[in-house]
Amino acid sequence: MNEAMLNEYARLIVRVGVNLQKGQPAVINAPIECADFARRIAKEAFEAGAKDAVIQWGDEKFAHLRFKKAPSEAFDNFPEWRKKFCDDMAADDAVFISIHADNPEIFKDVEPDRLQRSQKAAGEALLEYRARLMSNKNAWCVVSIPTEDWAKKIFPDKSAKEAVGALWEEIFRTVRIDGSGDAVEKWRKHTAFLAKAADFMNRNAFHALHYTNSMGTDLTVGLPEGHIWAGGAEDTQSGTSFVANMPTEEIYTLPDRDRVDGVVYATKPLVFNGNLIEGMCLTFKDGKVTDYDAAKGKEILKELLTTDEGALHLGECALVPFDSPISNSGILFYNTLFDENAACHLALGKAYPTCIKGGAEMNSVELLQHGVNDSILHEDFMIGSEDMNITGITKDGKEIPVFRNGNFVEF
Repeated sequence: MNEAMLNEYARLIVRVGVNLQKGQPAVINAPIECADFARRIAKEAFEAGAKDAVIQWGDEKFAHLRFKKAPSEAFDNFPEWRKKFCDDMAADDAVFISIHADNPEIFKDVEPDRLQRSQKAAGEALLEYRARLMSNKNAWCVVSIPTEDWAKKIFPDKSAKEAVGALWEEIFRTVRIDGSGDAVEKWRKHTAFLAKAADFMNRNAFHALHYTNSMGTDLTVGLPEGHIWAGGAEDTQSGTSFVANMPTEEIYTLPDRDRVDGVVYATKPLVFNGNLIEGMCLTFKDGKVTDYDAAKGKEILKELLTTDEGALHLGECALVPFDSPISNSGILFYNTLFDENAACHLALGKAYPTCIKGGAEMNSVELLQHGVNDSILHEDFMIGSEDMNITGITKDGKEIPVFRNGNFVEF
């Protein structure tokens, strides 16, 4: 593996992803298979002036063992020390870097009820911590690197070593690291384009978006008064720029939780709790899922939708051109970080309060009054296609093209 490119990726994550400032601590969440790269990130963090760096290790093979063998009541509790660690580090203005590199089907033989209860316990315990991140009180960034299990899922005909090498090549391409120049500068130009797209949407201040394609999607998503489109780089509440996802090709906002109507078909599989949901279709009325189906994983979809009341409503609406690096690769990554940046997507569950004017200062009741959804869940699913058309509808009923044949109109 090219050492220089690995180090450039780690530098990009620290300097642009979380944009670590001198004196801040860094928390790195990493699978144990990603130890070498996690240490490279830590090294970059110290060189950027971090007060300290802490690596939290994850082990999905142990997690699988625990889900299969531990007593049932174990999944209704979340360790207090883990909650305290997250809350304390967030309060200390830490930056949070998470490496997502999971085997997409590792929990396919685990009882869905155990997975759901474990997720619910974690969601309730980490409510304050996650609210801080979703309100941009702390800088955070989600990235990924290859593991053997994940790489073999994408490239089943290759040896494990070849599959990992092929996946590294694709990841480097999506994060604009190709050895031909400073990736940090390339990202500054990329985020400037996304800012231009967000400005187009914010200037129009649409009342709703209407989505259609040949799969049968015919969905109208209402947008609340004062909603804000963001994308690429954004700012913490203290004014530090950061990029929450690498790669990213999206601009996004929050929908009105009570004004979503119609039918939407997922165009890519959804990985949820170590399981695949394929061929998903959701029907909405007055903002709520009233019917659902899936060609594979329907029971898992049911568990997702019954997480809490907010899981039946939308919390995010994101626009991604079909003509983008990840989409053009033609690869299905089985990883939401990548697949959501290949297609327009929506998210069930919690909305980002920063996507409505004054939202970061609103309490939960005020957010709900402004149509902002709340949940312990936030789960993206992909709906974009080559023939996706999206029309913006203004408050006075005027219709303005936003997407035609999968891509932005001129703006």
